[in-house]
Amino acid sequence: MSKIDEIGLAVETGKAKNIEALVTEALAEGIPALEILNNGLEAAMARIGDKFQKNEVFVPELLVAARAMKKAVAVLKPSLAGLDNVSLGKCIIGTVQGDLHDIGKNLVALMLEGAGFEVIDLGVDVAPEQYVAAIKEHPDVRIVGLSGLLTTTLSNMKLTIEAIKASGLSGFKIIVGGAPVTQLFAEQIGADGYSEDAGGAAVLAKKLAS
Repeated sequence: MSKIDEIGLAVETGKAKNIEALVTEALAEGIPALEILNNGLEAAMARIGDKFQKNEVFVPELLVAARAMKKAVAVLKPSLAGLDNVSLGKCIIGTVQGDLHDIGKNLVALMLEGAGFEVIDLGVDVAPEQYVAAIKEHPDVRIVGLSGLLTTTLSNMKLTIEAIKASGLSGFKIIVGGAPVTQLFAEQIGADGYSEDAGGAAVLAKKLAS
């Protein structure tokens, strides 16, 4: 098994204790940091995300894989400094106003980080104007994600998209998700994409950002 494959397997199986040593060894062997990131770490997170979509793994496995990924990236960061193509871009994410649920949103954030995005997490109960302010603060943002678990707050998801579009800001795509959200609703409120789970959200974000 190659070192890249070992690193990928360690991420997939959540071997956080081993991952730092494996990445350090790979760098010492002269394997480029970007190759480790793309072919080892991100590829592993894509596989675990695919398994999650197929119900072959569940939230605990997803979380331990994401933790291992974060530890690996911390080791890689010094070697990645200055590389323009390290990140797929910035993603702003939050749970819409009136909703305090964050488990789904946090999972999506982890999967987006694993896919190669720099995630700016606005937290929960995020007002439309907070989204607009965050986009203005990060004009190079590629993806804006809106999450909501309560049916009663779906109207706020619609209001948030309206506020973002009324601001005249552009250059990014808006994705939505959450238990009561459907593809039809996403289309009706003017979102650019919808996913029913965290793994699918990462795949969708990569597609829309490309």
